[in-house]
Parts: sequence; C-alpha cells; structure tokens
Amino acid sequence: MKYSLLLDIARSLMVARFKQTLIAAVGVTFSITMFVALLGFMNGLNMMLDDLILNRTPHIRFYNEIKPNPLQPIDLASDYKDYFNVIRSVKPSASRISIHDNAAIIKTLKEDPRVLGVAPKISAQVFYNVGTIDITGVINGIDVEAENSLFFFENYVTEGNFADLKNTANSIILGKGAADRMLAEIGDVIQATTASGNRIQLKVVGYYQSGLGELDNVQSYASIETTQKMLGEPASYITDLQVKLKDLDMAPEMAREYASVFDIDADDIQTVNAQFETGTQIRTLISYAVGVTLLVVSGFGIYNILNMMIYEKMDTIAILKAIGFSGRDVNVIFINIALIIGIAGGSVGLLLGFLAGLGIDQIPFETDALPTIKTFPVDFNPKYYIIGGIFSLITTYMAGYFPAKKASAVDPVDIIRGK
Repeated sequence: MKYSLLLDIARSLMVARFKQTLIAAVGVTFSITMFVALLGFMNGLNMMLDDLILNRTPHIRFYNEIKPNPLQPIDLASDYKDYFNVIRSVKPSASRISIHDNAAIIKTLKEDPRVLGVAPKISAQVFYNVGTIDITGVINGIDVEAENSLFFFENYVTEGNFADLKNTANSIILGKGAADRMLAEIGDVIQATTASGNRIQLKVVGYYQSGLGELDNVQSYASIETTQKMLGEPASYITDLQVKLKDLDMAPEMAREYASVFDIDADDIQTVNAQFETGTQIRTLISYAVGVTLLVVSGFGIYNILNMMIYEKMDTIAILKAIGFSGRDVNVIFINIALIIGIAGGSVGLLLGFLAGLGIDQIPFETDALPTIKTFPVDFNPKYYIIGGIFSLITTYMAGYFPAKKASAVDPVDIIRGK
C-alpha cells in the first residue's frame, strides 16, 4: 500500500480524536521543554562551580616540598645496610624551597607544544600588623600578565585595577575577607611582616574575591618583584611554577614526566581535585536521570492514548483490513501517529526549552560570594537538544509500536461478527 495513503489515514484518525492527540503532543512538548531547560540549567551550574576551581587552579603545579631526607645516617653504616631500619621523629631537612634554575625549566615548558602557558609564583607566609594585633595571611607573588592570561585574574578583582600591581611599587591586592578584617580601604598603606622578621609597607590597590571564603580571608596578591623584595630574596627566587595545558587530561602523565626530568615535586589537577570532579559527575548523572524520566513518563501517556484510540477504532481497523489493508499497513498507520506526535511535540518542546533557557539566563543572580556571576548560568550546548530530539522520537516510537502491533493483529471477522 502506498505510504502517502497510509499517512493520510493516520492524519484522519488524529484529527478525529484531536483532543487526545493534542494532549499527547502537549505531554511530549512539556517533557522535552523541561529536559532541555533542566539540563541546560543544571550543567550551567556545574560549569560555574567548575570554573570557581578550574579558573584559579593550574593543571600542573611544580614546587619543592619540605620533607625528611630519605637517606639517614644509619643507612650509610655498613653494619646496618641489610637491616630494616625504623627511625622515629625524623625532622625535615633544610631543603631548598625555591625552584633551582627555574628560568631553564620555564623555557623548556614553554617550548612543549602541549603547554598552553606557564605562570611563576611565590608563596609567602606573612603577618598583617593591625595595631597591636597580628593577622595571619599569605601573599602570592605573581607575574601579573601571565596570571591574568592563564587564570582570569582580572575577573576576580572586584575593586581597583589588577594592572596596578605591576605599575605601582610595593602594592598589594587584598583578599576581600582579609581587607574586611583589617578595615583596609583602597589607597591605605598596611604593614606586613614575614616569618623571618622582614617588614614592608604595602599600598592597597584593589580587592580580590574568588568566591571561596576561606581563601579570600587569607590570600592576597603582589607582584613577584615586590614579594622577592619583601622576603629579601634575589630576582631568581621562585617557589611555584603553574602550568596550563591545552588538554587537561594529559596533566597526570606530564606531571610524572617532568617531575622525573627536573627532579622536582609535581601535583596534577585530577589528583588534587578528585573529589570535586566526582561531585560534578554525580550532579550531571542526576540531571540526565531526571530528564530521561520525564521523557519516559510522556511515552507512557502516548501509549495509553494510542491504546484507547485503537480500542475505540476497532470498527475502522476491521473495515481497513476487510478492504485489503494488511496487518503491516495498520501497524504503519499507528506508528505514524506516534511519530507525528513525537516530531510535532518534540520540535515545539525544543524551541520552548531554548526560550526557557534564555529566560533563566536573564534572571539576576548576584551574591557577594560569587562576584563574577550576575545572572543564573545556563549551558546552551547543542548536544542537549540533539539528545532531547532523539529521545522524543525513540520514546514515541516505542509508545506507538506495541499498540500498533496489537492493532495489526485484529481479526476483522471477529469484530464484524461481534457487531
């Protein structure tokens, strides 16, 4: 039988039961709309939370860890070389904290095609002298341009200009929490004392707020030159090398590779933030589970409606088969009904889901904890729309297949005899 004729019959049956057809289409539309909007919103939130960590975290961090010397005097004694020696209360050795020959290391890393960029840093433990009170803190000495390029430093400076760190001598950008504790305003001069007793006057040129309160209470930023001067160290003094890669997944392998080459300690982002990554995966899984559940529920609605339609159209089915339509033709008719509902409802649902995402993206969301976020985050990744469209077709097809199979098995003689 011609497919165009079967399609016309399917359309006629849908029009005859227009109210039921409309309800089924609305169910699909609502499910697809909520699926797309929910995934876009939930994954937008995931991306926002990820950015709080990933934007400020290097893919690989090179440093020299303070640790005990693995070779103790007893291990050098020939009398005990074959023994298993247990030594208690081993103290850390006076190892070098700074990275030796860091200029050559930076040059090697920058020449690696896998590396996006390198930003040197100095971490300095200090006390902020506020009257008779000392407040503990950490001043990060940074290469201002490299830090801004790789870690979006400018986005987290809520007041002041980040470039002033480079242009103004002995300047500092205070963490917002630390500034509030010291009641320090932009333009004020504060005093900081290092662990070795060096004191320096620093001019406040801005506030920094990452959204992580514990960090903002202690961390502040100054230029590398200012930090080296504060610590009384030479221009070659660097304690950390922060590396961003073009491919995040290569971080563990490259960390091991370069740690061995440079004889230095290295941390990769996957190892350091393993728990955070697991939380992101769980939130994403929950989003997909809820969205798929909505689609499956709408599929049951279509199944029930087609079942009722077949029950009410038994006479029509019997007549169609009596005049020469095969069971396969009847099957095609009712599957077409389900697919038309799925395509029409799914298309409208995708459009409404996109519009819902645009609406959510315009809702103000301002909080002191997240200074860089102004509206609710929404991810408009095309894959959500593709997945939603495919699922709408699959669920409506399966919802129509079983009723259609039942209709194709109807014996017209039994129906007519019963009438």
